[in-house]
Amino acid sequence: MAAAIRYAISGWTALNRYLDDGAVEIDNNAAERALRVVALGRKNYLFAGSNRGGERAAFYSLIGSAKLNGLNPELYIRYVLTRIEITPSTASPSCCPGISH
Repeated sequence: MAAAIRYAISGWTALNRYLDDGAVEIDNNAAERALRVVALGRKNYLFAGSNRGGERAAFYSLIGSAKLNGLNPELYIRYVLTRIEITPSTASPSCCPGISH
């Protein structure tokens, strides 16, 4: 009983936030379902059969990431491919200017 009470108390702030704002989702299932495709794909790419197959399969991850972020997948891939040679591997751009949402 004490564990159940502690659990309820620990989620009290989140519950109040949910009750105060009708736009807040009660869970994150939609986001997890959307990410599941990309995560499963990455795991499956380990078994692509060859380096070339793995390179082709990597595009699925790019397409999935673009869709999850509301970007046009074709424009996003063009953006990435035109900059892949000029961007150091340690660089992490905070945004992709010129890509339509």
